[in-house]
Amino acid sequence: MQRIRLRYTKRGRLRFTSHRDFQRAFERALRRAEVPMAYSAGFTPHPKVSYANAAPTGTGSEAEYLEIALTQARDPQKLRELLDESMPDGLDIVEAVEARTSGLADRLTASVWELRLDGVDPADAERAVAAFDTADTVEVQRRTKNGVRTFDARSAVVRLETHLPQADRPIDQPCAILRLVVRHVTPAVRPDDVLSGLRAVADLAPPVPAAVTRLAQGLFDEETGAVTDPLAPDREAAGASSTADATAAAKAPA
Repeated sequence: MQRIRLRYTKRGRLRFTSHRDFQRAFERALRRAEVPMAYSAGFTPHPKVSYANAAPTGTGSEAEYLEIALTQARDPQKLRELLDESMPDGLDIVEAVEARTSGLADRLTASVWELRLDGVDPADAERAVAAFDTADTVEVQRRTKNGVRTFDARSAVVRLETHLPQADRPIDQPCAILRLVVRHVTPAVRPDDVLSGLRAVADLAPPVPAAVTRLAQGLFDEETGAVTDPLAPDREAAGASSTADATAAAKAPA
């Protein structure tokens, strides 16, 4: 059985696609591309697809991950192309590697988010970020199916900083860009929780909903503060295997 790991995106209007909607679209793409999927056992077999830490509905993402199991080996790049052609524009399959290591989900320990706050003066955003950074705890509330839950949104945030808007974006109104690095903890601290925290500590309230995009997710490097690529170990293992095969071929008798 071959396992393939994929990175996909949620862009444009497709950011409002729910995780369940994506699952349906992806399973249709698997059928269209005639992927030789492995299926679970039991009375209702289903394709062996493992999703890892999907972004909330309404947020864009450049770094969503899943893993599929195949009954026949396929070239990862050709498979990626076939699946991408079968998906709607905006739900793009952008990377594929053969799984040569274990524990993909264990390597998703932090995310990098970008929050675009239209109508917010960058100076106001800087003051709010400074107040958030200096706070020991920032309690926020979230409504769940079991009622309202109160938790600390500050402890999971590794870094929160302001950035200038991109030059190609309209500048006819104030706009603040926040870049957020947050650990994956329980309960999960989401970008909207951090916005609630900014409102609590500095009364920062964007006049329109923030445009939120996940730029990356992966293993958090404690030494550098970077969020590393979770597919890198599989690429490295594939490269090492190719090198070993080439060396063995070179040493083989003619």
